[in-house]
Amino acid sequence: MDIYARLVDEFSKITHLKEWNEVQTLFRQVALGRPAHWLLPLRACEAAGGTVEQAIPAILAVACSHIGIVLVDDMLDADSRGAHLKVGEPAAANMASALQSAALAAISVCNISLDAKLRSMECVNEIFLATTIGQYWDVNSIVEDEDSYWKIAKAKSSPFFGASLQLGALMGGASVKLSEQFKELGGLYGEMIQLHDDINDTLTVPAKPDWETDRTPLPILFAKLVDHPLRARFVELRPNARSSPKILKEAQEILIRCGAISYCVYQLMNRYETVKNMLVELEHLDTLCKGECKRYEILNEVFEDVLRPVFLIFEKLDKVIGSEVQTGVA
Repeated sequence: MDIYARLVDEFSKITHLKEWNEVQTLFRQVALGRPAHWLLPLRACEAAGGTVEQAIPAILAVACSHIGIVLVDDMLDADSRGAHLKVGEPAAANMASALQSAALAAISVCNISLDAKLRSMECVNEIFLATTIGQYWDVNSIVEDEDSYWKIAKAKSSPFFGASLQLGALMGGASVKLSEQFKELGGLYGEMIQLHDDINDTLTVPAKPDWETDRTPLPILFAKLVDHPLRARFVELRPNARSSPKILKEAQEILIRCGAISYCVYQLMNRYETVKNMLVELEHLDTLCKGECKRYEILNEVFEDVLRPVFLIFEKLDKVIGSEVQTGVA
């Protein structure tokens, strides 16, 4: 059975939710999109020497967590694509609460040691505790410097991904120490995803809500704060970027020319270098299990998947800038 179909089947069996048609429909709809993040626990479980079957409870818990978090996030962001616009905010809030409990339920009934089960449930609980703080700060804080940006980003993104890898590792039989290393890797993965999303969202046409003055992704923060010749012009353009394609294009060109996008890629690569150093340690541990786990290969592929789309964007930007120089536009 396809793993996403398996997850839909497992979700339909969760007590109390199996009779809730709306939440079942929502889960099926999201699963149809085959979210890549749902499979992070599987990769971690395999890297710890486990199997697909062992990973299923962790994947289901992460899937429930993901949908619940997005339901709340879309309401906070007033996202025009949010499920709350179809079912209503009261229903969406109830669904988010139910999915939080469902994530814990998925772990509570799985067949692992009591110690591993307790640690796994603590992982899931931390997803919601940390992420809700990050969401609160994101809505109620004005980001004026890079320290503030990372404080919110690490609270809002890293806990989900850290727990996703840690859960998978625990399901695969990893020791406490090894599962903590996976959690640390997941936190870095979350930061890389945040950077990836910031680059993509600020370069997307038509403009995304990130251009609104109460939102500050890292490229926009860089262009707003760093002293460069086009800084004043960027600050002038930003409030109108969503209302005018011409203004958006000029503002995006400034992001490229002032080094904002390059800086985000630099931050991405710094984290990837840290990850590679950590994976070398895990590769050494492979020798202790006779190479059967192939931790380095499995996890390195996970992180390279984050970098590939960014490099494609960067290659495209190089071509645009190069053609402008050749035609005398620059």
